[in-house]
Amino acid sequence: MRKLIHGIVDFRERLAPQYHETFAQLALGQKPDVLFVGCSDSRVVPNLFASTEPGDLFVIRNVGNLVAPCDAQGDEANIFDRSEAAAIEYAIEILAVADIVVCGHSECGATIALLDEKRQLSPNLKSWLRHGKAAVERLKSGEHLDPTLPLHNQLSQINVLQQIEHLRTYPVIQNAIAQKRLRLHAWYFNIGSAEVETFDPIAEKFMPIDRAMAERLLTAMGEDAFDQKRTGIVPWQYDVENKNQAINADSKTYGAHCCLVHNKKDV
Repeated sequence: MRKLIHGIVDFRERLAPQYHETFAQLALGQKPDVLFVGCSDSRVVPNLFASTEPGDLFVIRNVGNLVAPCDAQGDEANIFDRSEAAAIEYAIEILAVADIVVCGHSECGATIALLDEKRQLSPNLKSWLRHGKAAVERLKSGEHLDPTLPLHNQLSQINVLQQIEHLRTYPVIQNAIAQKRLRLHAWYFNIGSAEVETFDPIAEKFMPIDRAMAERLLTAMGEDAFDQKRTGIVPWQYDVENKNQAINADSKTYGAHCCLVHNKKDV
């Protein structure tokens, strides 16, 4: 707590004056670009590795960056975790985020626990981690995105893709994808190398988001690389924000097969 308290004083005296105008604007409302689903792990700091500012990200964090799927019976209500489901619905229906990122990471305690069948877990943690069981089965069935990684890190990568599939069980997400106003992205943060990677469905593996990859991502999303536009905004939003600017938002641009996580049926 000592570090936190000293940090608040430092923010108040040194940083707050620099952000006065930013927070004055944010007090009027938020319009984040992205819903970021990440792990509660203290080493994963999206605002740091993505260089984002206050108001850029709407965040869900939990143990293992898991997404509890909707009721298997097809009920729109998520009987497993209404808190997470409410945040997902709020992000899409109220905030109108254009992108959802699920970000896993290396050395994840959740995936280590999932692989240790003899480990005794507390009741709530054991119940929550069941949402990662499908990823374990994928690993056991022979799915290996990067065989050079330790097994628990291989599972972390597969788990990101599995949680993307869990997101697809939400009717609100199904509708937004069908209306071409939402994209899903799979990221992986390698803590040891401080490298953020994105899943490339063509290469079928996670690849670092370097400058070249960033340009591919932005091109696939119909955006100019490294311009001043808000990162993550989709073509149809440009039409809303600036009716005088013609933006091509056809299915080919939206569904480009470059580093965006999708099913063929979404294209």
